[in-house]
Amino acid sequence: MKKDCHVEPIRKTPNLEEIQNINEVFLTVWGMGCPNCAARVRNSLVSLQGVVEAQVDHQAGVAKVTYNPTLVSMQELADAVFRAGGDGRHEYRAVLTPVNFEETSN
Repeated sequence: MKKDCHVEPIRKTPNLEEIQNINEVFLTVWGMGCPNCAARVRNSLVSLQGVVEAQVDHQAGVAKVTYNPTLVSMQELADAVFRAGGDGRHEYRAVLTPVNFEETSN
């Protein structure tokens, strides 16, 4: 992890519209190499209107996103992951993960 790669986490307080009708989805994310990469991806996701929370694990390459599907689409989530890079040094990609990891760990 490089010192010049530090990322401050965005703090978000979801509004009432965002927390209605929430779903959870898991995304497989490629390109993350350190905790700062995970923070960059998380910040991009939570900056979207409709995303309530995002937990990103760079080692597992997985993002768990809590969101309102009436406000944000799966494509917009994937696009946000892609936009988290784009600085010439970082490149990220994401796809929907069809398996709920919490169910398989029981």
